[in-house]
Amino acid sequence: MPNVETAESTATVYVKNIGGIAQAEVDISPGVTVLEGRNATNRTSFLRAIMGVMGSNKVTLKGDAEEGRAELTANGETYTRVLRRTADGVALSGDPYLEDPTLADLFAFLLESNEARQAVAQKKDLRETIMRPVDTDRIQSKIDRLEQERDQVDEQLKELDGLKNKLPGLEERRTELKTNIEQKRAELTDKEAKIESMDAEIDETRAEKQELEDQLADLRDLRADLDDIRSEIELQEESIGSLRQERVELQEELAELPETPMGDHQHLEDEVARLRERKQTLETKMSNLQNVIQFNEEMLGDTDETTIDALDGTDETDSKLTDQLLSDTSITCWTCGSEIKRDRIEGTLNELQDVRQDYLDSISEVEADLKELREQQRERESQQQRREKLERRLNKTESELERRQGTLEELRGQRDQLSEEIETAEQEVEQLESEDFSAVLDIHKEANQIEFDLGRLESELDDITDRISNIEDRLAEESELRARRDRIQADLQDQRTRIDRLEQEAVERFNGHMDEVLEILEYNNLARIWIERVEKTVRQGRAKAEQTAFEIHVVRTTDANVTYEDTIDHLSESEREVTGLVFALAGYLVHEVHDQVPVMLLDSLEAIDSERIAELVDYFSTHVEYLIIALLPEDAQAISTADTRITDI
Repeated sequence: MPNVETAESTATVYVKNIGGIAQAEVDISPGVTVLEGRNATNRTSFLRAIMGVMGSNKVTLKGDAEEGRAELTANGETYTRVLRRTADGVALSGDPYLEDPTLADLFAFLLESNEARQAVAQKKDLRETIMRPVDTDRIQSKIDRLEQERDQVDEQLKELDGLKNKLPGLEERRTELKTNIEQKRAELTDKEAKIESMDAEIDETRAEKQELEDQLADLRDLRADLDDIRSEIELQEESIGSLRQERVELQEELAELPETPMGDHQHLEDEVARLRERKQTLETKMSNLQNVIQFNEEMLGDTDETTIDALDGTDETDSKLTDQLLSDTSITCWTCGSEIKRDRIEGTLNELQDVRQDYLDSISEVEADLKELREQQRERESQQQRREKLERRLNKTESELERRQGTLEELRGQRDQLSEEIETAEQEVEQLESEDFSAVLDIHKEANQIEFDLGRLESELDDITDRISNIEDRLAEESELRARRDRIQADLQDQRTRIDRLEQEAVERFNGHMDEVLEILEYNNLARIWIERVEKTVRQGRAKAEQTAFEIHVVRTTDANVTYEDTIDHLSESEREVTGLVFALAGYLVHEVHDQVPVMLLDSLEAIDSERIAELVDYFSTHVEYLIIALLPEDAQAISTADTRITDI
């Protein structure tokens, strides 16, 4: 519906076979539209037709029709809703105005059966009614995502803490290596000076000396290779030890996970499917039953009003007879055509209402069981994912362990081979020794060993330096990671308290707007209606849990101007109706329904006098583009701002 108050913004509503209407077409202008008339003049049926074409499912098909239709046309746009009778009940289709009618059903379509109006009188869960339009699932989804992101950052910080703990030991080792290298270099310089001094004293041929030096060089290389192999063997043995420990830990963690047979997963899925089907069946039955109840209530209202109108002309002398007729009226049944007492139909309707409540209770139990099963499914899926992850890690660990053990065997073979080659080389060097060469040979061996030790120390120093550098680079990320975690935690805390804040804000706004509406109504004996947010222990399936609840309070004023708190149970029927209406109207303002729904529908306001109705209409007409209200003729006269007044549908 466009928000332009011109001739083009007039809306046309076409109705066929809905409620008690066979066919009707009505033009509605922006502003206030009054449906004026007595009861049983199809005003409620017309309002329900508008609800249907707006998107609500709370619309009934005419009892003797197989198909009904509602159309809404404004500024060239047409919205439709089609009702067809099927073997399972009434199916709805078409292209309505709203994709999701939840908000409108609760706070814009305020007929007598409106859930928000009835929630107060029937003492239903006001929190669920108030918070239903709020997308709390999206908030919970964000909480889950933030928790996962925080856990990932925690893992990174834990890894950095481990590296940080290793750093002092590495730095200490680097300092020690530098000291050892300086000592070795000093020793090597001293040995080389001795060798040079002894070479000058030894008289030998160049060939003999060269051969000895070649043998010593080969021996030094072999010893260097052997030392490298030994170092590599140590590293492999350490890695194998770590892998074995990791394998044990993984096996223990796997053993702690409960073993879930595949049949259990299928059983849960089958049970969820069964409960969903059960819920759908119950909802279909309840919807069909509700249609029957609404149709019969409307027909009973029509019959009652006709009887009252017929008796309304009796004079005072016939008043006793009139009272007797009203209390024991026989009417024609609209289903079988026979004469039947009115109280029997009312009794049957009450029984149907009880059956409907049983359906609601059954649906609640099914929903609780579904929730519990879904939680079991999520838990078992999480366990299965964890098991699969651990099994992959275990397989990877065992493969790596097998590979490293193979490498270790190869290294040990190389070590044994080098040991044999060194032994052979030492024997060859010994053959070249003589009394003249024994001293210099010893010095050469010592220098050779020093050079080897020096090379090993320098190699280890390079490795330690690289490791320290890598750790320092990683630790540079710590401040950013901690800042990121703080941001995540703050956002997580904000999301966790967001629902609480939304509830608190909703309660505060409800209380404020209920004060506004009560101020407009000016009831002397109803000083205030307000909602309190409390924590209660409730049942969720078979378990108990703490849950937020909204309790409504009524403050009354006596003739002596003394205020006191009362309960809903102590209010009169008309006061309960007024309280429910105040609650629903406050919900309209709190959720700013006018931003999404351009129509407000009001019906069954008999509990409020005409002057107060006029004040309400005047106030809410400024909030909504199309305000359509069904009133009795005597109440309609007080509405002076009505742009459209309809007396015949």
